[in-house]
Amino acid sequence: MSNISRDEVAHLAKLARMAVTPEELDTFAGQLDQILDAVAEVGEVAGDDIPPTSHAVPLTNVFRTDEVRPGLSQDAALAGAPAAEEGRFRVPRILGEQQ
Repeated sequence: MSNISRDEVAHLAKLARMAVTPEELDTFAGQLDQILDAVAEVGEVAGDDIPPTSHAVPLTNVFRTDEVRPGLSQDAALAGAPAAEEGRFRVPRILGEQQ
């Protein structure tokens, strides 16, 4: 017996803005039934004594701690620039004169 009807598939297709043929409605209904059955099986396996998890193994923070360290000075950063002006990179204008 089908868990999902052709009308439900047509409604889902409309929500997804998909053009679906009548043949595709039957195909998708069968495929969605298989998906729903698989999800139901997983639901049966998970018992009340098993806590829900988002990962199979515990996760730990893999980032290093933030430490302040010296960076480039403004002069050093601008040293390799083709053009600099008032302590900033000078680049060609890409927009018109309007602001």
